Amino acid sequence: MLKQRVITAIALLMVLLPALFYSTYVPFCAVTLVLITAAAWEWARLNGCRSVSSYFFGALCLALCLAAWNVGWLEQSFPRLWLLFGSAWVLAGAGLLRIGVAGWPGIPRTIRMVGGVFVLCLAWLAMAQARVIGINFLLSALVLVWVADIFAYFAGRAWGGRFSGSRLAPTISPGKSWEGVWGGMAGVVVLAFAWSWGDAHWGASVPSLFTKLLSDGWWTLLLAAIFMAAMSVVGDLVESLIKRSAGVKDSSGLLPGHGGVLDRVDALLPTLPLAMMLYSMS
Repeated sequence: MLKQRVITAIALLMVLLPALFYSTYVPFCAVTLVLITAAAWEWARLNGCRSVSSYFFGALCLALCLAAWNVGWLEQSFPRLWLLFGSAWVLAGAGLLRIGVAGWPGIPRTIRMVGGVFVLCLAWLAMAQARVIGINFLLSALVLVWVADIFAYFAGRAWGGRFSGSRLAPTISPGKSWEGVWGGMAGVVVLAFAWSWGDAHWGASVPSLFTKLLSDGWWTLLLAAIFMAAMSVVGDLVESLIKRSAGVKDSSGLLPGHGGVLDRVDALLPTLPLAMMLYSMS
């Protein structure tokens, strides 16, 4: 299993890194478009769609993203869209965690499918727009999620349940603890201020998300970092809820050793649009 994880990770990096650092945003957006199409296919399968229907929803997601690209949305600013979508993620995420695993099948499948496609399409659009802004900006948003996950893992392993006395969401993801969440938040706060310092020290040509937020005051950066770390947890828990409802461990087997695409991008689905929302508001 470990060997498979390493091989898959290396293969993905060999594709993603050259695309990310290419002189234009086109290769990166094209590669991520393939991944988000696969995620839409996985979403359909998790929600009980048969083979033909799951391919249809994958193709629909691809078509919508290509249409947005074709009309020039990648280079346009949509502050109201990101504010609306970011707010919807906060409210919907809280609502889904409240109803839990048992409540997910009670939502009409049409709503689940349409909502899922739009979530994936807008997450891809947010990622593409972040790449258009600049590599430094996009990387800061991506690394935020990775740091939150890494710090949460180690904090949870070291102190899980020691202070809170309870698990975060035992019926959705029994392994997650409040201590892990707090550890992830602490890691993101350190990252945010360190990255902002690095931007100033080395004179970054394109500001990171953190530097952009710091321009409104250190307290804005602090609150935004905590908020983004929390929402990355919400994205992870929502996907866990859906998988548990479907009775599966992974969203698919597309990425050997890692599960599916959704398993790798779940925390990014809310955080990338929220990063664009914070960027447009600052």
